[in-house]
Amino acid sequence: DYTHMLTCVTEREKFLIPIKARGARAILDFPDKLNFSTCPVKYSTQKILLVRNIGKKDAVFHIKTDRPFSVEPNVGTLNVGESMQLEVEFEPQSVGNHRARLIVCYDTGEKVFVSLYGAAIDMNIRLDKNSLIIEKTYITLANQRTVTIYNRSNIIARFQWKIYATQDEEDREKLRVCDDLMKEEKDEMDEFLEECVTDPVLRDHLSILSRTFQNQRSLVQQDRLLFLNNIFTFDPVEGELWPNSSAEITVYFKPLEAKLYQQTIYCDISGREIRLPLRIKGEGMGPKVHFNFELLDIGKVFMGSAHCYEAILHNKGHIDALFNVTPPTSPLGACFVFNPKEGIIEPSGVQAIQISFSSSILGHFEEEFLVSVNGAPEPVKLTIRGCVIGPTFHFNVPALHFGNVSFGFPRTLICSLNNTSLVPMTFKLRIPGDGVGGESISGSEHYSDNKKPTWTKEEIPAVRPKEFTINPDCGTIRSQGFAAIKVTLCSNTEQKYQQALVVDVEGVGEEVLALLITARCIVPTLRLVNTEVDFGRCFLKYPYEKTIQLVNQDDLPGCYEVLPQVPEDAPAVLLSSPRPFGIIPPKGTVDIMLSLETQVTGEHSSTVHFLTFGSQKPPLVCHLRSIGEGPVIYIYPTKVNFGNIYVLKDSSLSLNLSNQSFIPALFRARMAHKKSLWTVEPHEGTVPPETEVQLALTANLNDIVTFKDTVIVDIENSNTYQIPVQATGIGSTIVSDKPFAPELNLGPHF
Repeated sequence: DYTHMLTCVTEREKFLIPIKARGARAILDFPDKLNFSTCPVKYSTQKILLVRNIGKKDAVFHIKTDRPFSVEPNVGTLNVGESMQLEVEFEPQSVGNHRARLIVCYDTGEKVFVSLYGAAIDMNIRLDKNSLIIEKTYITLANQRTVTIYNRSNIIARFQWKIYATQDEEDREKLRVCDDLMKEEKDEMDEFLEECVTDPVLRDHLSILSRTFQNQRSLVQQDRLLFLNNIFTFDPVEGELWPNSSAEITVYFKPLEAKLYQQTIYCDISGREIRLPLRIKGEGMGPKVHFNFELLDIGKVFMGSAHCYEAILHNKGHIDALFNVTPPTSPLGACFVFNPKEGIIEPSGVQAIQISFSSSILGHFEEEFLVSVNGAPEPVKLTIRGCVIGPTFHFNVPALHFGNVSFGFPRTLICSLNNTSLVPMTFKLRIPGDGVGGESISGSEHYSDNKKPTWTKEEIPAVRPKEFTINPDCGTIRSQGFAAIKVTLCSNTEQKYQQALVVDVEGVGEEVLALLITARCIVPTLRLVNTEVDFGRCFLKYPYEKTIQLVNQDDLPGCYEVLPQVPEDAPAVLLSSPRPFGIIPPKGTVDIMLSLETQVTGEHSSTVHFLTFGSQKPPLVCHLRSIGEGPVIYIYPTKVNFGNIYVLKDSSLSLNLSNQSFIPALFRARMAHKKSLWTVEPHEGTVPPETEVQLALTANLNDIVTFKDTVIVDIENSNTYQIPVQATGIGSTIVSDKPFAPELNLGPHF
């Protein structure tokens, strides 16, 4: 721009005339308004502006605006007649209407204002639950639950698990930490300056101290304050969620103490203004340790006599228990000796603690012993009471007659051993004729432990198992007392029994007394009601179930097992049972569910075997018949006629594949002609059970004649379908390299 003053002087007057010349200006064709309409909250929405310099001078400009709007680039230079793209971003942090102005400042001083508007709304994004209760978890172990984030919107939602409910709380926390750092910096700076008085060389390190705290404050500001915790852990703690999808978040709980943990965590996610709260509750548990009894009454004991008892410390938890016995300091408490006094009990393990007692103090006593367990809030208590006093036996029954017992089914008889003397009697019970191998196995234990049957003649172990269990098998009977003896027979041998329960008395001798034991072991006879089962037509790899009845013809309970299918490389039929073993009551009937799943098409015959626990006879056989068939697909329309369509342009119609079966159908679609004018998408895929899939059939004709072709759809393990298609081309096959519509601009010419 130019400015001058023209001075005109007359005889009487003087005139000043300003002369101004305005230079060329740059003009960018910004719109007056830019409306983002409705957008998700806390989500970035962009619009692209194509700006052209329609002025007569190169444009040098910078752009500014206010949040939640931003522009990129915000500075630039644009030559005359040229264009550039500007990206205007709208990222609201709160729901509601947002307005701002986009100010374009030219280097010549002019400003152009563009009105910006956008409305922010919450999207349909939510958690499947607001609270999460995690089962009780042992310390040093971990537990987990899942929470699902559902994104029912059309945006990619980015989520982060946060400690605080709002951004303001995060900012206040960062401000508090920065204030603490500034106070700490000031205190250390004062101490450092005092040291510099005595040693001026230290002043060179002053900048290092200042830079250290500056870096710490910078790290605090950059911290996203994601939820990081030793007790509750999220996996993943952040991520992206695609539109109309869901994501499972695993929450791990690792308690450090035996107490209740509660915390609220917030999910900061795009499309939701308010962070989604999730209340988590979990309880830590210490070792579960207790004695097999809480009170031990030793009764009357002789003064100076030595007695030994055994207490079983059970660890019913799932973590190791470190225990320590602390006996009382009373005079009688010191007469008890625990061995061991401390140790570690593995999960589901036991620790036998021997308690020795010998006292010279007369009278009744009741002592409480505490066993502290590391990690448990309360110690385990064991109370022992009795009476110290200054110092011929028989059974109460003539014999133990068990009668008929079923193979592998325990039966217990109770008798009592009476001490008719005035002194305690330490005894031991045993059955000399019993086996010396491992303990016999009951039917329920045998199958629950997944042990293989060993009841054929060739596989019977050489050493007979120990079939009798005596509880207790040893102990001390106080004077004129008795002990209730439980004798349990779990027979693993089909035979008659005639044994003796003998009593060994400490200090007297062995087999001082014997009690007759009689029994007879029988394997019950089981019978199949239906030995042939027809499953009929079965879809491939789809389970079908039928019930088979098994009858117990005896008055004793029996145990059966459905033998597993013989392994094959490629079995035609898969057989299984949800309850492969079980117990049949006397004269009872059980329904056994069999599941069959065909793997290949065609007719199949198979067998399933039923084994009677303890029986040495061949297994019962049931014959199964089935016919495997593939999926059933209905395709419509059966013919596709596009009619008249414009040439050189895509025209699409739908072809529907309806799966009318219970199994997925794999398909491949193709055109019959190699150089077909039709394309089909997708050309392969899966039709889920009882659903439909649409194929897009697109035609692009290159001549104004009628074209015909065939769509071939191959269904795996089923039929192949041919659908004829045709279309007639109309219009012109001549095109120009430049469009004539809506106008043809030839540009300036001299």
